[in-house]
Amino acid sequence: MAGTIIVVGLGPGDESGIPLGTLRLLREADKIRLRTEKHPVVNWLRREGIAFQTFDHLYEAHDDFESVYGAIAESLLQEAGSGATLVYAVPGHPMVAERSVRMLLAKGPERGVKIDVRGGGSFLDTAFARLGIDPVEGFAMLDGTALEASRIDPRLHLIVGQVYDRMVASDVKLALMEVFPDEYPVTVASCLGMEGRERVRRMPLYALDREDRFDDWTLVYVPPSEDAGTLHRRFDTLTEVIAHLRGPEGCPWDRKQTHRSLRKYLLEEAYEFLEAVGEEDFEAMAEELGDVLLQVVLHAQIAREEGYFDIRDVIGRLTEKLIRRHPHVFGEDEASDAEDVKGKWEAIKERERAEKGLPKAESLLDGIPRFPALIRATELQKRAAKVGFDWESKEDVRVKLLEELEELFQADSPEKREEELGDLLFSAVALTRFFGADAEQALLEACRKFDRRFRFVEQRAAETGKRLEAFSLEQLDKWWDEAKIRGL
Repeated sequence: MAGTIIVVGLGPGDESGIPLGTLRLLREADKIRLRTEKHPVVNWLRREGIAFQTFDHLYEAHDDFESVYGAIAESLLQEAGSGATLVYAVPGHPMVAERSVRMLLAKGPERGVKIDVRGGGSFLDTAFARLGIDPVEGFAMLDGTALEASRIDPRLHLIVGQVYDRMVASDVKLALMEVFPDEYPVTVASCLGMEGRERVRRMPLYALDREDRFDDWTLVYVPPSEDAGTLHRRFDTLTEVIAHLRGPEGCPWDRKQTHRSLRKYLLEEAYEFLEAVGEEDFEAMAEELGDVLLQVVLHAQIAREEGYFDIRDVIGRLTEKLIRRHPHVFGEDEASDAEDVKGKWEAIKERERAEKGLPKAESLLDGIPRFPALIRATELQKRAAKVGFDWESKEDVRVKLLEELEELFQADSPEKREEELGDLLFSAVALTRFFGADAEQALLEACRKFDRRFRFVEQRAAETGKRLEAFSLEQLDKWWDEAKIRGL
């Protein structure tokens, strides 16, 4: 019959912090195992004649802490598996930053070993007192050896534990700098609650790893921020602002918007972003992406008010879709190249339609967005080309273009001319495909080029002190040609 592992905490400081029940247990136990002898209580245990063994040798035998803690847990489970009752003592509280205890709790039941976790004072108790933290205001504790910026909430009191050395401190600094300004005040504290050894020092974040002030008992404290520049970068701040704009004390214009009234703005903002991409203006790209995001969050807020969905549903469905449609990344599937990925994506989409009870696509052209028209025309032609319904060469397209141009000039009514113009544009889109270009981007670039050159013509006219209308077309063409020569 398997035995029991009783887990106790030695507290954050000397023997005065050990609970009476833990003290009695240590004095009566036959087999005591310490995670490490690097703790102020250990010398007292020796003076009291309390025998124990430690796992410090395992720290030297493994390259990372996860392996060390796994080895400790395995050793304890093997010993208890023979029916023994062990006392496993760890620094602080057994359930605070003790990975080996987590491993015991996960593996003990399947090995038939009872894991009995008792109490113990946590270093957090001392940290709250020394650093003036009231955790009810909002508190988070994170592991310095695996700190990720995505988990840092600047509105909370943050304690980063296990900052053992300068290397860990450097990683912690870089993660914090993704959220806080470089000069943000942080506190490095070590040996809290250990008389004569306690060290507390405040400094700017950028200086966190500049001195070797770290040991096994070091933590970094980051106070909550009220800085607008920091808080405004958070996604939840954005959603709160938009909810306020839509609320009773918000903006009359925002309150009256609907999904239908906002449709044109989403298109406009998307095109403005594409314009910034075309100009390689990264500042503008960041701003225009923000405007696109505004439309997304605003639509989600409207839907939330109507009881249909909210932004979390939007994000959740998107994340699930990305994982589901990338089995070659998140699953066991494989993909050799981008074309293979695209094929798998389409197959997964078709399977999902079937699982939802939706009818199978009846046409190759199903599912193509209705606008913008240039993009739709390109996609329609690409789909048809998959089954061979396409011109054979760019020369065939040129013949078709000339044919459509002639038909346009022969049209005898506004309706017919519009129809023939559509045919001409559709054929021009085919030519962009054969040249490996993007019709939408090509036309956007033509618009940008026209804009630059026409502004140059306006500038030339303004330099004369006359209005643009005062010049002949011949003169305007000369300035236009000058713009071309200048590379505008």
